[in-house]
Amino acid sequence: MRARMIELSWSGLRVPAIAVELDCSQKTVRCWLHRFNRLGLQGLDDLGGQGRKRRITEQERSRIISLVKTVPPGRLRWEPVGELWAFDESGPPEWTLDSLAAAARAEGIEVGRSQVRRILLAEGVRWRRTRSWMRSKDPDFVPKGHGSSASTPSRPTVRR
Repeated sequence: MRARMIELSWSGLRVPAIAVELDCSQKTVRCWLHRFNRLGLQGLDDLGGQGRKRRITEQERSRIISLVKTVPPGRLRWEPVGELWAFDESGPPEWTLDSLAAAARAEGIEVGRSQVRRILLAEGVRWRRTRSWMRSKDPDFVPKGHGSSASTPSRPTVRR
């Protein structure tokens, strides 16, 4: 479109006619014509450095993503002797956005909870475990239906 502005200008069209032809504002046409007159063909290129600079590096983004794959410090594990233990009992047992942001900050990455969320969503990474308490291996376990209450029996009773 920028080159077309120059071409139409060389053909003798004035700024208002170029703007109508290319469906843009006269100010835009003037801007690009002036830049072309000042810098030549290089003036039609995009200037680099537009937009907000990233606050964290790609390496820091990768580190945040890899944190999700690690075992949270507060998660219980079985010792070889059969006892449960956690690497850091005061640490989080599961990764949440808050705990991931805190772990990243502990590693020197200045990042907030919402930025961690955006990074993980962009990469398609899950930061939560599935809710295993919703399932049971007990054959007598019957999950409650949607909208049922504790007083409502979850399966029909047979009366004799």
